[in-house]
Amino acid sequence: MKRFNVEIVVGLFMLLGFASFVYLSVKLGDVQLFGNNCYTVQARFGSVAGLKLGASVNIAGVEVGKVAEISLDPDTYDALVSLELEPEVELQDDSIASIRTAGMIGDRYISISPGGSPDIIEPGGELTETESSINLEELISKYIFEKK
Repeated sequence: MKRFNVEIVVGLFMLLGFASFVYLSVKLGDVQLFGNNCYTVQARFGSVAGLKLGASVNIAGVEVGKVAEISLDPDTYDALVSLELEPEVELQDDSIASIRTAGMIGDRYISISPGGSPDIIEPGGELTETESSINLEELISKYIFEKK
C-alpha cells in the first residue's frame, strides 16, 4: 500500500511538471491557442529595414499590438505592414505610424502618434501617414564620405 502512495505522488509530480512546461512554452512562445480578438490595420512604408515579425506596436510607450505580416506591394514597391491591434485601441484616420529604434542599436518597433480627426480607421483599413526607418549606415556614410 505504501508503494502505491509513492507512485501516485510521483505521477502527480510528473503531471504537474509537464503542465508547467506546456504553460511556459505557450507563454514564452507568444502562442495564441484559442485565437485572438485583435483587429488588423495596414500601413505602407518606403522602407522597413530592420523591422521583424512580432515587433511591438506602441502608442505613448504602451504596447498596443504587434507586427503580424510584412510584404512587398508589387505595383509600387512599397513595404506593406499588417498591424494587429488590441480591440480597445481606436486609431484616428490621420494617425502617424513611424518605425523607431529601441536604443542606439536596439530592435525596431512601430510607434503610432494618434491624430485629432473624429474619423476612426475601420478594421482592415490603412494608415496613410507613415515615416520609414532611418538607415544608420547610410546616414553615417553620408557624413564620412561627403566631400567638402
